[in-house]
Amino acid sequence: MRVTRRAILAGAGAALAVPAFGNAAPKPLSKRIPATGEPVPAVGLGSWITFNVGDDPVLRADCRAVMAAFFEVGGGMIDSSPMYGSSQAVIGDALAKLGRPPGLFSADKVWTSAANGPAQIAETARRWGVGRFDLLQVHNLWDWERNLDTLDAMKAAGRLRYTGVTTSHGRRHGELEAIMQRRPPDFIQLTYNIVDREAERRLLPFARERGIAVICNRPFQRGRLPDRLAGRPMPGWAREIGVATWPQFLLKFILSHPAVTTAIPATGRVDHLRENKSAALGPMPDATMRRRMAEHVRGL
Repeated sequence: MRVTRRAILAGAGAALAVPAFGNAAPKPLSKRIPATGEPVPAVGLGSWITFNVGDDPVLRADCRAVMAAFFEVGGGMIDSSPMYGSSQAVIGDALAKLGRPPGLFSADKVWTSAANGPAQIAETARRWGVGRFDLLQVHNLWDWERNLDTLDAMKAAGRLRYTGVTTSHGRRHGELEAIMQRRPPDFIQLTYNIVDREAERRLLPFARERGIAVICNRPFQRGRLPDRLAGRPMPGWAREIGVATWPQFLLKFILSHPAVTTAIPATGRVDHLRENKSAALGPMPDATMRRRMAEHVRGL
């Protein structure tokens, strides 16, 4: 029988193991946005697939519980897109019912031609119930130059705090690098995890050089990485960085890269949310430990 992350967390003693570091409560890791120095929690929340639950009241309540837990442990970036079905409306509904708790860094995208961009952005804001987004991004470089014109104008007018562009699945890295060179936004978003490491070659060092914040999507390869590792023994040396579970291991690898600002694992479960957030606690791996982590996963 295949042992999955779900099975492990459902078993005896599977309540989230958050490492203890002395008597004081550990402080979750935040990273600074290079453009301003503003800190943002290193573990955010994605919504692709997991929040696309339509009007189902039970599933919406599950998503709301995830968001409530997210804010209880510090909040941070919640990321969505018009491409994600009902996710935006589900987020907006949850924010309203939770009383719009503090700690939200709202991030969404424009995913259409530039001519339709302003109307889509207005609809996105209506669904979220926000007057101003913290971050709007050009999703997968769609009509990126003209859409970025729109976002830059919004930022100049005080209607937006940060601009960004995104890619996913390791695609279009050459185009993204050219944008970073010609017209650097405040943020880029790309796929980066312990297996998908192409971004380490050029994009992450270049982002750090140019002072561009980095959001990492697909940190678990849509759950495939934790499922692949589930049931494998955790190496003893993982205790040196306060790791008790594979999702913590995978996220700490990402968060410890000096160019990375935030990772946005998506989940519809409170136990997974708390586990993901706990990866921002305790010591982070250094370069030597990161190599050891990657080599260990490669050998499994």
